[in-house]
Amino acid sequence: MLKKDITLFGVFTIAAGAMISSGIFILPGLAFDIAGPAVFVSYFLAGVLALLGILSVIELATAMPKAGGDFFFVNKTFGPLLGTLTGFLGWTALSLKSAFAIYGLSEVVYNYTEITHVVSGLVFATLFVAINISGVREAASVQISLVFGLLTLLVIFAGFGVPAIDTGRFVPFAPDGYQGVLFATGFVFVTFGGLIQIANISEEVNNPKRNIPLGIISSVIAVSLIYTLVTFVVTGTLDAGNFRGSMTPVADAAENFMGHTGYIIITIASVLAFTSTANAGIMAAARYPMALSRDHLLPERFSSVHQRLKTPVIAILITGVIIAASLLLPLDILVKAASSVVMAAFVLTNLAVIVLRESKLTNYRPSFKVPLYPLFQIASIVLFLLLIADLGIESIEIVLGLVLAGLGVYYFYGRKQQKKEYALLHLLERITDWDKTEDELENELRNMLLDRENIEKSGLHQVVNDATVVDMEQEAGFEQLLDRVSEAVSDKTGMGKEKVRRKIAGEKEAPDRCISDFAAMIHLMFEVDIPMFLIMIRSKKGIRFTKIRDHVKAVFVVGGSGKDRIAQLRILVDIIHLAREEGFSDKWLQCEKPAEFKNILTLDRK
Repeated sequence: MLKKDITLFGVFTIAAGAMISSGIFILPGLAFDIAGPAVFVSYFLAGVLALLGILSVIELATAMPKAGGDFFFVNKTFGPLLGTLTGFLGWTALSLKSAFAIYGLSEVVYNYTEITHVVSGLVFATLFVAINISGVREAASVQISLVFGLLTLLVIFAGFGVPAIDTGRFVPFAPDGYQGVLFATGFVFVTFGGLIQIANISEEVNNPKRNIPLGIISSVIAVSLIYTLVTFVVTGTLDAGNFRGSMTPVADAAENFMGHTGYIIITIASVLAFTSTANAGIMAAARYPMALSRDHLLPERFSSVHQRLKTPVIAILITGVIIAASLLLPLDILVKAASSVVMAAFVLTNLAVIVLRESKLTNYRPSFKVPLYPLFQIASIVLFLLLIADLGIESIEIVLGLVLAGLGVYYFYGRKQQKKEYALLHLLERITDWDKTEDELENELRNMLLDRENIEKSGLHQVVNDATVVDMEQEAGFEQLLDRVSEAVSDKTGMGKEKVRRKIAGEKEAPDRCISDFAAMIHLMFEVDIPMFLIMIRSKKGIRFTKIRDHVKAVFVVGGSGKDRIAQLRILVDIIHLAREEGFSDKWLQCEKPAEFKNILTLDRK
């Protein structure tokens, strides 16, 4: 279990730090060559698109706050094959993005010391790996300091820059018209590529149903406004000839109206930006192999958590090795490929929301729901597919290469291990006569919700997931109930049906098993070593338990071996208290699916 040490401010700073990097310190000059002085409009529109794209991710993260982010969502929605590809691509993309940030730091070091970027890059990579291994609280604390310092310096830049703006530099405003502005919007969208990282650490967020939506949405709005303001200032204070194609446009503008001090301030800001991106990137990237391993798509050791530090040490170390190796690669092409993967993740997460909602899973309960469903999701899917196409064939070819590598991982390892349910099967079950799903996915979602709500799991919670639900449609007597219970217990324990029947029948003269006119309890204790079990029977038309109790509609059968007697008695007491609560009978009779019966005993308790 990972520690929930990330606060609302931590979510904000990790998301903001993942976005503010080369997108503001390098790309504006290249985007100006496309859009002209209207480049700040392109940044604003890119921020709007990023906000639209991340809303579905937020919905999924509040429903399933688990390590792995988009991989986890896609895996639970579409199955292990597509899940493995998503996890492998996301892991690679974020590792490369972190490597690019470390490369930027190394270039700054090289300008002042002439130490090669490979040497200094390895030092930086080792440092960030050590920070993340030491604990998520420590990593998040570093992130908060970095982002706070970065935002402060950018505000100082804007404060000095606004009075120095020359409005004449905004003419002609959009030399290539709206097409140039829109093309530049797609071009600079990559600056928001790190935003999806925050979903990867949602398991470690305190109060995720509140802090994830507030933290992510506020960070997107804040960063979008800062991007817009900074590019507006740069456009109004830097000559077009110097701005167009510049690789250091913000620093050049700062030197224009603040002198060499301004240049130093922006250089420091860029160092903070690259540092925050690298730190957040490693933190998020390492959660991909951890999540893949948890679902048996990578070896178990990848998900091991250090007993004292509570961090996935092996996953972080392997991610660090990938980042170190990436320092030798042509990073500009790889960053484009990473951006394609992020956009593909937005497509898949929007599809996932559609599938999960239409599957009607009882325990899919996000605390934040995207409005205008499904029009919003469909429009987002079309939009991001168009943006992917605009990135060009080269980046698509690289993505296809990574897809082949991911397929290799799945077919040589994951395919043999992964047998879990996913939401698409439940959707197919809804629209066809196919009946193959059980309660596995519902149970997983329930456990995630219990963690999200900080509900302490008791012995009752542990047996509920494996409980059998029997719905008797006809009115029945005790003998008919005996048949159904014997069959269910036999299936659960492997003991013969007749042996179970004799066990129950032999205790028929025991004290009245009915705890009310509505509910009854049966406790079965065996000498053989079997795990505890729970059978829940519902009869809307009633069961004739005794002459007095002739319309019992809820029967709970708890059993196991003698060594678990105390635990069984505690479960019986829990159920008795629950069955006597006001409103229990109405909820029990309204249940339609097995998951709803189980929720009454766990998730939906008062």
